[in-house]
Amino acid sequence: MDVKSTILSKYNAKVFKGRQDHLLEVDAGQTQEIAANARAVPGLMTNRGCCYAGCKGVVLGPLKDTCVITHGPIGCGFYSWGTRRNKARGDGEGRNFIQYCFSTDMQEPDIVFGGDKKLRQAIKEAVTIFHPKHVMICSTCPVGLIGDDIHAVAAEAEKDYGITCVAFSCEGYKGVSQSAGHHIANNGLMKRIIGADDTPPPSKYAVNLLGEYNIGGDGWEVERILKRVGYHVVSVFTGDGALADIARAHTADLNLVQCHRSINYVAEMMKTAYGTDWLKVNFIGLGSAAESLRRIAEFFGDQDLKNRTEEVIADELAAIEPDISYFKSRLEGRRAALFVGGSRSHHYQDLLRDFGVATVLAGYEFGHRDDYEGRQVIPRIKEDADSKNIETLTVAKDDKRYRAFLSPERYEELKSTIGLESYAGMIRDMPDGSWVVDDLNHFETEQFAKLLRPDIFFSGIKDKYVLQKSGVLSRQLHCYDYSGPYAGFRGAVIFGRDLTMGLYAPAWKMVTPPWKAGDREGDAANA
Repeated sequence: MDVKSTILSKYNAKVFKGRQDHLLEVDAGQTQEIAANARAVPGLMTNRGCCYAGCKGVVLGPLKDTCVITHGPIGCGFYSWGTRRNKARGDGEGRNFIQYCFSTDMQEPDIVFGGDKKLRQAIKEAVTIFHPKHVMICSTCPVGLIGDDIHAVAAEAEKDYGITCVAFSCEGYKGVSQSAGHHIANNGLMKRIIGADDTPPPSKYAVNLLGEYNIGGDGWEVERILKRVGYHVVSVFTGDGALADIARAHTADLNLVQCHRSINYVAEMMKTAYGTDWLKVNFIGLGSAAESLRRIAEFFGDQDLKNRTEEVIADELAAIEPDISYFKSRLEGRRAALFVGGSRSHHYQDLLRDFGVATVLAGYEFGHRDDYEGRQVIPRIKEDADSKNIETLTVAKDDKRYRAFLSPERYEELKSTIGLESYAGMIRDMPDGSWVVDDLNHFETEQFAKLLRPDIFFSGIKDKYVLQKSGVLSRQLHCYDYSGPYAGFRGAVIFGRDLTMGLYAPAWKMVTPPWKAGDREGDAANA
């Protein structure tokens, strides 16, 4: 069966042309190229979010010590609260603002006459009621269209209230997806926050955890393992994160990049400005977590640290072995599809392999070609008008704070041995004959489910119930359906448990998949 032709044949010529390069069957023996980071085809039900969602919802939203105000209509403000299950503990002074929704609730008169006054009033109320040390402003589409100067308002607030106030022009229409918002948030953190506090770490082996948003407590589990080995976590970007910690991020020896797409900009800029090396890691999956820990220890080059790493890995694996074996016996031989953001569609394939589950399809909502093909293709990616709409921040070496942890010779050695400052992309790790799809839409989701017959389809809220009504279990990997953590060794057990419960639930006996019930279009035509 020609899967690609079967799906594309339903489109008209224009849509066919726009989608054909976004669908790719993996050929392990070939170097393959996929179209990505392009505007979704108008009329197709895309699962993407907007620039504001990437800036506020993903990167800035999990900051616990920061009052993040959405300047825009309240409909946009809905994404300011409770949609991603970022967990956080209050700071030393009890501050934890992520449970609140701060919005200026712009109305029609504000659109016509300007919303500056309303934004000033919102900041005043937030400072008076909550006493935050940090306030951030995220603008939505109307603000960019009418021209409110949120940066001037932020500067005024800093003078008036003695706080840190940073504005982000992340209007939803910028870029092609939420990826643009990640970039804008990274730029703002680099310009205004990182490097503001030179307090050194209290111990050696200091690291930052980048691109970890503590969904369901993932970040806490990763931190637990790192601290058990002997690392000091200076800051987390940004799950359970605090600006007070991020201000000291430049004092760390190494940046650990979990989600490549959302935070690689900061990793690159910190390397230029402060000499901080970065390493792509994955703590989703048993083998991946163990390999990441070994590569981190190799970076520091301390034999005692390497020995401690092996002890921790052995102890963690031994503690969970009975549970992993049981759940693998229940899951082995199943087939999975993944369509998620960030690096999750790649990372979770490793965890699925631990349980004997094969991946038949994977894709990103907002990935760039380097997320699929690896960072070596970056010089060959053609910049389009949408990309030029996002500020490219140029940073210079900070002579006062620049500190290279490695010698030039050791740096070159580690680039080849542990993949320092590199990422090979998702396609390289996928099985031959599996499918990669960028910006999967609802129609294609249903078609791939029908043609590839996955037992599990990991996705987000927008297509979860479409799939389950078709008889396919769907687990959310953006919020874990109120479960988690799934990261690390203990998280793998929870993942296996949830997957087993979902697949063996008796409810599936009451649902007939469309491909077993006959052709729905044909049935409708004959009705």
